[in-house]
Amino acid sequence: MKYMLMMNTPGGGPYQVASWPQQDLKAHIAFMKGFAKKLGESGELVAGEGLSGPDQAKRVRAGKDGKPITDGVFPESKEFLAGYWIVDVDSPERAYEIAAEASAAPGPGGAPLNMAIEVRQVMSGPPKDLT
Repeated sequence: MKYMLMMNTPGGGPYQVASWPQQDLKAHIAFMKGFAKKLGESGELVAGEGLSGPDQAKRVRAGKDGKPITDGVFPESKEFLAGYWIVDVDSPERAYEIAAEASAAPGPGGAPLNMAIEVRQVMSGPPKDLT
């Protein structure tokens, strides 16, 4: 079963990690690299990426003529999607374990961030009776 683990971070402008002391930022990045390597070696990692901040985001929809209409940026968001992982695991419980490990990534002073990670199953397709 595939699950998407979405890491949301508090808003308030561009990434707040940019203001962390350099050693804390380096420790956080090292954790994330090691985390991805560990999931890759176990065969559970399908994909994972960090995302640009909301100060670079656009919402896009099709206009009446089909051409894109953009809106944004949204730097005042309450929280925003900072990154994600897609994992392929045997059970939802394993996805939750992985999310908890990501949640404990180190922050300032090395303290665990304990940020919320949203876990949602990636659907394989519509029900067969609808295709």
